[in-house]
Amino acid sequence: MFSFFRKLFGEPTDFKALVEKGAIIVDVRSAGEFGSGHIQNSRNIPVDQMHAVASDLKKLGKPVITVCLSGARSARAKSILTSAGIETYNGGPWKSLQAKI
Repeated sequence: MFSFFRKLFGEPTDFKALVEKGAIIVDVRSAGEFGSGHIQNSRNIPVDQMHAVASDLKKLGKPVITVCLSGARSARAKSILTSAGIETYNGGPWKSLQAKI
């Protein structure tokens, strides 16, 4: 059964390894939300600014992990960045990702 889900959904993402290899964590919540707590060394770029900064993030040549409060905004940001040709992963809720890395 487990291998069925693995084939269906792929291997789970090793976020810790991505961060160790230089992935950029982008917190897509508002500045106020970010100020109330965030992952150390993450960058705050609200989701409504993703289109405007996608080319700048692409120039960095590093994978991006998006996070937010619940995972919904980070999924939207991942879609925008992936469409711009950036290797992007949805890290989901920032507190959950923080525990994984």
